[in-house]
Amino acid sequence: MENTLDRVREQLRLEAEGIRLAMLRLGPEMQTAVEILFYCKGKVVVTGMGKTGIIARKISATFASTGTTSIFLHAAEGIHGDLGMIESNDVVVAVSYSGNTDELIAIIPYLKFHGVPIISITGNLTSRLAVSSDVVIDGSVPENFDPFGLVPTSSTTLALALGDALAVALLEKKEFTESDFAQFHPGGTIGKKLLLRVEDLMHSGDSNPVVSGKTSMSETIVEMTSKGLGCAAVIDESGKLIGIITDGDLRRMLEQESTILQQRAEKCMTASPRCGSPRMLAVDALILMEESLITMLPIIDEGGKPIGMLHMHDLIRAGVVG
Repeated sequence: MENTLDRVREQLRLEAEGIRLAMLRLGPEMQTAVEILFYCKGKVVVTGMGKTGIIARKISATFASTGTTSIFLHAAEGIHGDLGMIESNDVVVAVSYSGNTDELIAIIPYLKFHGVPIISITGNLTSRLAVSSDVVIDGSVPENFDPFGLVPTSSTTLALALGDALAVALLEKKEFTESDFAQFHPGGTIGKKLLLRVEDLMHSGDSNPVVSGKTSMSETIVEMTSKGLGCAAVIDESGKLIGIITDGDLRRMLEQESTILQQRAEKCMTASPRCGSPRMLAVDALILMEESLITMLPIIDEGGKPIGMLHMHDLIRAGVVG
């Protein structure tokens, strides 16, 4: 067991050391690569073969999710018809440790003919790919960093890290923000937190439980039960919110008052409750509810009239929580 753990730790050390060494030898080529990508008028085409092809696909996905139009081109598919994906205003990022992969080398004449810039990530700076590239990023690791010097482990980790570094430097140069990220991830937790608003989730119209302050508690309970939210907003004669009644309020009143059903809603409500607005971000409503230790939030318009009710369960179902 200990020998296995030692081997795992050693492999992790080698991969980390490979990245550290690459960081130390970085030069102006990375700046040049970012500039080329920044001024690209088309898309970024990331290409590779085999295991480095898998890395190339992930690099392309990172570009795409951070505001840079990008596709992955399998080099073998490229020489069998898919080169039509590449246009003259594109940029190609080619990932190959040897830099001499036949399928990758075969597409270079096409790229040169159309004047497509090539940025390569390779472990061989004298390879055919390297000498044909506009920018070469050194992705080499010592031979003993990969098992038998053949199985790509540290080398593919480094290629991925260099691709990620390119993408991060590019998104910062583009001043890409969290809100921009959310636009590309509307189904993810971040997207939901930054895009969803209270009006998208609240119960409104006939689903919004509202009673007058003069309404009897027996009728109020009917309203709370029929709307299924375990609460009701209480309004005054002008229709403005003056309080809220929850299941918890009912339980507390029953312990203190046996004639609760004959009481008016205004006598049993929690006055001046915390409330939100329909354009409020759902995540801000969540923060307000958590800070106030409440699970229901009345939503009011500019005139102070209740137009909806937001329940913590709505936030959970929408994926805002978590």
